[in-house]
Amino acid sequence: MKTMLGIMKKRKNDIPENILSIFEDIVQTYSGNECDNRFMEAMGNHLTKEQRFKLWEQLGGCQGTGQDKIRKAFALEHADNPLPVRLELYLNTFVKDHSGKTRNITLNEENHTLTITFACDECFRHTLDGKLTAPFVLYYESCAGGRMYGLEKALGIKLKINSMDIPQLGVSKERPCIYTFDIVK
Repeated sequence: MKTMLGIMKKRKNDIPENILSIFEDIVQTYSGNECDNRFMEAMGNHLTKEQRFKLWEQLGGCQGTGQDKIRKAFALEHADNPLPVRLELYLNTFVKDHSGKTRNITLNEENHTLTITFACDECFRHTLDGKLTAPFVLYYESCAGGRMYGLEKALGIKLKINSMDIPQLGVSKERPCIYTFDIVK
């Protein structure tokens, strides 16, 4: 959460000093899962949804997982193809049979959005075993930033979080998250 605190301190994120001090205290006082949980709870209590989206766009979960070289190579190889073709190739290369966490990705060319149906149950399992005690919805907001990051790298586009539909009863393949991203360029 120290990295997130650094991002929060950037002037462009407009987080007031009195709110920043809450997060600074958490990072200085706690460590490990307790720090993560308290930090996430504070994000839910003291930041607007729009502020959280803006932060997760800069540092979403599951970034830097070793897949960046593969994603960048894919983007370079298919850079000359139009976005619908790149997306189809991406689905066939990375998502394949839709049996993994990514259930589907839909391009809406009319309103310039990508919608991803995603069913990672790892965060939800961590809530069940007590590692994560903050509302799990906040962890899935972080997850949206990670999904956005991966798509940007592989498709060679810039995205912005538009909306999230996160099941209140927990995420599973039967109840996936639905993240919608605006295509910026």
